Amino acid sequence: MSEPALLKEQQDHVLILRLNRPEKKNALSGELTSLIVEAVEQATKDDSVRVIGITGNGDTFCAGADLSRPKNSRQSDSAANTVERVVRLVTGIRIDCEKPVVCGVNGLAIGAGLSLAMCCDMRIASDKATFHPGYARVGTSPDCGLTWTLPQALGHEQAMRFLLEIEFVKATRALEIGLVGEVVADAQFTWFFEDYCHRIAAIAPLAAQQTKKQVARIGLPDNLEQLVRDELRYTGRGLASDDGKEAVRAIFEKRQPKFTGN
Repeated sequence: MSEPALLKEQQDHVLILRLNRPEKKNALSGELTSLIVEAVEQATKDDSVRVIGITGNGDTFCAGADLSRPKNSRQSDSAANTVERVVRLVTGIRIDCEKPVVCGVNGLAIGAGLSLAMCCDMRIASDKATFHPGYARVGTSPDCGLTWTLPQALGHEQAMRFLLEIEFVKATRALEIGLVGEVVADAQFTWFFEDYCHRIAAIAPLAAQQTKKQVARIGLPDNLEQLVRDELRYTGRGLASDDGKEAVRAIFEKRQPKFTGN
């Protein structure tokens, strides 16, 4: 039997979630996204869990959304389910879960993988980690809450620069601009990430929960669910556009795209 797409390990008061699709660079399939959503929702209600840690298994944190279509899937169901899953993912981590969520970026974080990392409250990166927005490269705009979480962390200009300059950002630069809060040598990364989660879990649970509840309100959109839905609509529109299709062709043909504005 194959291993589950998400590994769960509770260490005292810390729940560690490991994305476990190394053969797919931990790309977010519908199944994996649902498993993350369900695990966070369960941990939110579990008094024995005080901190949630999210990281990747293998050499990649998450290479974005898995755009391959499962066999026997129906496109209409898939599109509708995707929207609901993403809404639950973003609101579940940032709003509904009043427990600190720590992301351990162990390798590449791109597109929706970057968005997942930015949904978390704190981020620790391996010095081997790299970051890439992904979206503009394929002719579209961000989703999974990134249009909210990224400017919150980086500020308006740095967020715009990161999203539109379309460059790979190394861990040290990510620390400088505010994508992550700490960078750790790769050899010590797993130990440090888990130890940090335990340090936060040692804080009085009520103090941590009340702190997150209040901090999460700062800059909160009037309707976060609608923002996430709008993001996904714009992302789909970009991918379906002539320029979006041209961007993808250019990537596979290893050339500069020729955009027409259509």
